[in-house]
Amino acid sequence: MNRNQLKYLVILAMLIDHIAWAFVPTASPAGQLMHLVGRLTAPTMAYFIAEGYRHTQNVKKYVLRLALFALLSWAPFVYFEFGYFPIHIGKDGFFIQPATGVIYTLLLGLLAICLWDRTKWPKWCKVLLTILLCAVSVIGDWAMFTVLWCLFFYLYRDDPRKKWLAFSIVGLFSCLPALFSEFWWSGLYNFGIFLVPFLIQFGYNGQPGSRRSFHKWFFYIFYPAHLLVLGLLKWAL
Repeated sequence: MNRNQLKYLVILAMLIDHIAWAFVPTASPAGQLMHLVGRLTAPTMAYFIAEGYRHTQNVKKYVLRLALFALLSWAPFVYFEFGYFPIHIGKDGFFIQPATGVIYTLLLGLLAICLWDRTKWPKWCKVLLTILLCAVSVIGDWAMFTVLWCLFFYLYRDDPRKKWLAFSIVGLFSCLPALFSEFWWSGLYNFGIFLVPFLIQFGYNGQPGSRRSFHKWFFYIFYPAHLLVLGLLKWAL
């Protein structure tokens, strides 16, 4: 598959995952299968952030585009997750919900790549700032894992062994909390992320596909739009 085809595949996986979060019990066989499929999306999008950084003609515009759609996705994400909008007045007074979606964490991953590739700061300084980016990512979907995946996919872009080893170590840490919960079997779907190396290594031909602007903008628009629609179906209906 080329880049566009692979992106559409993982966007479909994301839709299946979010439908499951809204309407299917997590511990059920259907819920486990749908969430397992959904684990393909965030790591693959992190991979394409690293790819996009290599091929973009204007990194500043790339950063601003992600920042804009991270902001536009904030309200749909919060509504989908909690049934209210991020800034509202409840029975306890004025309230701001900081939680936000995966575009925010992808943005931080891109900033981590810029930090390591475009600055001449000492390594210890880059490490500290990367830790800071991971810390501020906790309000985003997939939190620090997506930030590190973006960074490692870029740093080890020419060394498949190191790239997938780093990916697997980060991925293992993302899976561990579920195994130590009371109902550990309900978190087994998290191991679906380990299908990603096979998907990219053997299913991606390295070609971009069509360069029509439609393909460039589809994910940015689809992400908040599908969250809003699913949120309305989940909470309003």
